[in-house]
Amino acid sequence: MPVPKQRVVEDELEEEEKSKRDSDEARKRRLERSLEQGLEDTFPASDPVNVTQPAPWHREKKRK
Repeated sequence: MPVPKQRVVEDELEEEEKSKRDSDEARKRRLERSLEQGLEDTFPASDPVNVTQPAPWHREKKRK
């Protein structure tokens, strides 16, 4: 008996959602590990660890 096309599409969508959730969870774990490593490397310190990189800063040229 053939599987209805709608069920196949639903299964594919569920797999895509699961894959996206797994990817998001893996990214969160990497960020958490990075934060923990930063905390361990800087302990004890007065400044908190920043896991993200700040945007590049460009000085404005002085106008004459």
